Amino acid sequence: MDRLQIDGGPRLDGTVRISGAKNSALPILAATLLADSPVTIANLPHLHDITTMIEMLGCLGVEVVIDEKLAVEVHPETLLDVVAPYELVKTMRASFLVLGPLLSRHGRAEVSLPGGCAIGPRPVDLHLKGLAAMGAEIEVDGGYVKARSPGRLKGARILLDVVTVTGTEHLMMAAALADGVTVLENAAREPEVVDLAECLTGMGAVIRGAGTDTITIEGVERLGSTYHRVMPDRIETATYLIAGAATRGRVRAVATKPSLLDAVLTKLREAGAVITTGEDWVELDMEGRRAKAVSVRTAPYPGFPTDVQAQFLALNAVAEGSSRVTETIFENRFMHVQEINRMGAKVVLEGNSVAIVEGVERLKAAPVMATDLRASFSLVIAALAAEGQTVIDRIYHMDRGYECIEEKLAGLGAQVRRLP
Repeated sequence: MDRLQIDGGPRLDGTVRISGAKNSALPILAATLLADSPVTIANLPHLHDITTMIEMLGCLGVEVVIDEKLAVEVHPETLLDVVAPYELVKTMRASFLVLGPLLSRHGRAEVSLPGGCAIGPRPVDLHLKGLAAMGAEIEVDGGYVKARSPGRLKGARILLDVVTVTGTEHLMMAAALADGVTVLENAAREPEVVDLAECLTGMGAVIRGAGTDTITIEGVERLGSTYHRVMPDRIETATYLIAGAATRGRVRAVATKPSLLDAVLTKLREAGAVITTGEDWVELDMEGRRAKAVSVRTAPYPGFPTDVQAQFLALNAVAEGSSRVTETIFENRFMHVQEINRMGAKVVLEGNSVAIVEGVERLKAAPVMATDLRASFSLVIAALAAEGQTVIDRIYHMDRGYECIEEKLAGLGAQVRRLP
């Protein structure tokens, strides 16, 4: 099981190229199952989760070809099966998103209940209630969701009880081939939802309102070929900028989209960073200064992203002053706190949703263990800002969401090495 060894101390300084967004790529790969002809997806990040989704498509009999430009060409017309097995779905929750497309396109599907990061309950009942409202017959048996549709799914007005990104994406995909109009109310507004809608539109779907809290989908009889380039990863962008801030350094992120990061950039400016942006780049410069502590509260987009909470907490751990970090999306997303405290941080939890952080001048190296995807990189940030050599265990979590970690960090001047 791989580990990451980091020698803390040096300020990060340099340029990092941002990969395609994992949280956008996964539902888009699932959406290719709706088409009846090849779909090409470019700018996919080279990540374990992406490989798992491609394996899932292959398990269903779908032919997947990588072209000379490293784009993936999916041939959904070769599909042989509609059963998504436990062995794959258990490793990644996004695999569950094949249920709606299979059901909508082929009239039936059997998909294992999902697994993924242990950051609190993320139930799929909203997904299933939405599909049932569209006429699906659903049974949960033996750990599998077994769904059938007598004919095409039917358009419906669906009010989502809570804002859910994957739920919005799932029902939007299913509705694309439904008979009639589907309206999703209290829909997620995340950029990844918009990216999926743009891909579906390229395939021939009729979708209005993506990026707002009400999305209208007019079902069509078929979807076909398109070429789609996955959006840049806004979470990866934020992560490297925060790492630069924690080390009092300068980081320029390119091939990204700073307009998607307003909430994070605002907080980084409050922390004392000098931020400059262009259409496809953003630069953070601390000018050698220690960050100031800044309180954050997670919220659905366009609020502060829950996927950046752990990284910002690590920044606050070495910032000047005290701060309050409030998590409103997931109830068990402070598992990194115990590990960062091992390095000399002063973080006190109030229940499951609030962390009080008293910044220290320097953290001290210690052996630590990653617990989930984003928490993993918070430990990297802490290690970069610490004195001494830190070894982070169980970094397979991080490999699920961050491409070429060692290479990108080394390009910024970090002293980092992967250990077996």
